[in-house]
Amino acid sequence: MKVFKFGGASIKNATAIRNMCEIIKNHQGEQLIVIVSAMGKSTNALEEIHQQIVSGKDPSGSITTFVKYHSEIGHDLFPNHDSINNEIDKWQYRLTEIIRNYTNPEDLYNSVVAIGELLSSTIIDQYLNECGIKTTWVDVRQIIRTDNTPSDANVDWEITRQNINDYVGHQQKGYVILTQGFIASNEGNITTTLGREGSDFTGAIFASCLDAESFTVWKDVPGILNADPKRIDDAILFEDLSYNEASEMTYYGAKVIHPKTIKPLANKNIPLYVRCFDEPDKDGTKIHNSKTIHTIPVIVFKDKQCLVTFKTKDLTFVNEKGISVIFDALHALAIDMNIMQNSAVSFSICIDYNKNKIDQLIESLQVHFDIRYNSDLQLVTIKNYSEQAIKKYLPKGEILLEQKSRNNYRVLIGGQI
Repeated sequence: MKVFKFGGASIKNATAIRNMCEIIKNHQGEQLIVIVSAMGKSTNALEEIHQQIVSGKDPSGSITTFVKYHSEIGHDLFPNHDSINNEIDKWQYRLTEIIRNYTNPEDLYNSVVAIGELLSSTIIDQYLNECGIKTTWVDVRQIIRTDNTPSDANVDWEITRQNINDYVGHQQKGYVILTQGFIASNEGNITTTLGREGSDFTGAIFASCLDAESFTVWKDVPGILNADPKRIDDAILFEDLSYNEASEMTYYGAKVIHPKTIKPLANKNIPLYVRCFDEPDKDGTKIHNSKTIHTIPVIVFKDKQCLVTFKTKDLTFVNEKGISVIFDALHALAIDMNIMQNSAVSFSICIDYNKNKIDQLIESLQVHFDIRYNSDLQLVTIKNYSEQAIKKYLPKGEILLEQKSRNNYRVLIGGQI
């Protein structure tokens, strides 16, 4: 059994979907599970629709644009018949029903953004069958079970493992199982999500539960590089990485793989391949139980950061008790820290900027601390740093926070020029 995942860039238009079809054809005869994301930037579009709804704005124009994008892809793939339009209309109707009947904004978010994966997989399912590839379309929400954590749900591994093995074990041989990434459901069959870019994690869940031979993520890059090639001209491709190295890179903010992806694969010693969908004959990067030690600098940029500083109201020291109060609040709001630093009377954290969560954090802690924050910042991490690498790769701007350890240099920058 092999598991493939195709992200939004790899299915962003009809040409990309045809290319995806050719890749799958090259693996016909193998047991294959294919997981797809929403097409292109569809999740962003659906998030905008959700924001318009909760803000009391009319989302009809954005919905029309979203549907038109998929209809044009459908027309390109199926120029001689309109059956795909019926499927697109069904999901458009489902979206409008969700909007009309919602009561909980958090459930609304999950249900709205889920339409992207459900619609993309429906179009791709029909096209693969049109090309002679037999498929079984699966609603992953009936398979992956989670808790109720908003927008970043935790997997119930026992139930999910049983569901996956029961379902896959009853599938006909020679059929490709096609399903969605990113989405799931809780015990009440309410749609949940696994966190942004969570389709990688979905693939790891299937691969782990099935003891798969491998898991391959098809991307628009040649593999994992030591920096984003859109930012660094001389980025270097890693032929292989250890699970630990890859996990560390995702923790610092490297976007090529979702942070939760590595652990379930490492637990089962399942290799993860990151390959380019435009060059499917090339090996890309293999992440496995590698003994190779890399010493070249790895540069990770994490944008849209926020520095939050807590100061004691009475100039007492920030001790373990005070820090634990902050940590409890962060946990309750499901806010992840990207970096932290303390002084005698203050404690600072860097987090992803989310105005709503920051407001809630301040409200919950303002009785204990004076709280200030700076937004629109950039967190830069240089793993295996040298002074030369810092000089070469560090963007210009005001340094608000700086940390050095044996191997890592991390700096939070504002006002880049």
